[in-house]
Amino acid sequence: MRRYVSVGLLAAGAIGAGAGFWLLRRPLALVADIMRAERASPEALAMLQRERLLDLIAFARANSAFYRERYHDLPDAVDDLSTLPVVTKPELMARFDEWVTDPAVTRTGVEAFAADPTLAGRRYLGRYSVWTTSGTTGRPGLFIHDRRAISIYAALTPLRGYRWVTPTVATYLVTRGRMAAVIAMDGHFAIYDWLERWRLSLTPSQRDRIRLISALAPLDQLVQELNGFQPNLLFGYPSTISLLAAEQRAGRLRIAPRFIGPGGEGLDAATRAEIVETFRCVVRETYGASEFPWAAYECDHGWLHVNADWVILEPVDRDFAPAPPGQPSHTTLLTNLANHAQPLIRYDLGDSVTVRPDPCPCGSQLQAIHVLGRTGDILRLRTPSGGNVAVTPLAIGAVMEETPDVYRAQIIQTEPSALVVRLETTPGSSRADVWAEMARRLDAYLTAQGAPGVTLTLAGEPPRHDQRSGKFRQVQNATRSAL
Repeated sequence: MRRYVSVGLLAAGAIGAGAGFWLLRRPLALVADIMRAERASPEALAMLQRERLLDLIAFARANSAFYRERYHDLPDAVDDLSTLPVVTKPELMARFDEWVTDPAVTRTGVEAFAADPTLAGRRYLGRYSVWTTSGTTGRPGLFIHDRRAISIYAALTPLRGYRWVTPTVATYLVTRGRMAAVIAMDGHFAIYDWLERWRLSLTPSQRDRIRLISALAPLDQLVQELNGFQPNLLFGYPSTISLLAAEQRAGRLRIAPRFIGPGGEGLDAATRAEIVETFRCVVRETYGASEFPWAAYECDHGWLHVNADWVILEPVDRDFAPAPPGQPSHTTLLTNLANHAQPLIRYDLGDSVTVRPDPCPCGSQLQAIHVLGRTGDILRLRTPSGGNVAVTPLAIGAVMEETPDVYRAQIIQTEPSALVVRLETTPGSSRADVWAEMARRLDAYLTAQGAPGVTLTLAGEPPRHDQRSGKFRQVQNATRSAL
């Protein structure tokens, strides 16, 4: 046990000053449980999942009007998860107040809390973390997580995410580490809220070693800030890190990170190779969502291992039947075994996942997967000087999503200086008024990026899924292909 605890604490400390104390504050029983589950046989892990699933279902039936109605005709004990109905984000959001298990929690109250960006890092009603989705799978969502769930996520992070830590790297980072995260900061997004809550728990001198930078900032501003800060650890969206890698190769960015953690978007092999070749450091991917952060961590063999003791991922086909190992799923169903405040049971996550068909060489017994996940294109828009400026999908997507009364939005680049927006607004809102506000925000954002005067056109049709893949791509560059 000592070896696992020491490595876990080392990893936590490497993520920044004071992080190791998060693990020290976790109940020892929880720490021991997580370590034991990682070494458990597949049969023992399946039994543990079943126990926690039955507990979750019983709690949901007793405390959530939505699930009580949905499971009314099902037996008390459910032995097969596949017999439970699939739930979707739109139906859960439409019945938010019936879905949550605490009567004090209301959609009106949570929305008001999430609308105030200064409350990031704080808890709603003093006991719930509030996270909003980025909307990259089609529609934005609003999620709350109770204290128990947050404790579990916080313990999983160092105990399962340690594989990239070598003694040399860990010693350096613990003593001199500086962490920069280039992320969306204009809402209660999971990673921003998580890091801000952690940052606020530190002393002023420790906070100086953590820099949260808005991914919406112009590229030259990102370069200037990172050059001044010189981070040892760099976190951000793959598309953003790819742009930073190009700046590093051009000599404008001059940093030497020891570790880079891409997340929030799909990381393809070409982008990974580009990042590794440019920065020549350890690159490890994580996988998670606002519905369950840090659901999986990457091993040395490039596979993501699911924290299957606390989250169940079911890769399925279009009919919600299990997808064969080795083949990409149409979507993935998520069951969060940790969070009872807002039960997620067989929730359609929208990501395409491929399960490894054989044991992973790293030796972990936890389910190994590859994730296509949420993808989008980098837009390259013409500048007044005739050059171009790159805009990342999550950055411009955040501008659209933060516009009031947007239910769903999709943006397509059709010309070097032209964008078409497909828009779906919330019921009762004025589509014309919502579009006017979104166009104003997009124009201001693009002007700040160095691309003023981009033509913005509202499409007549609503957002739609890709006709070939069936996936929803929020940001598309169609300058070289037909819409």
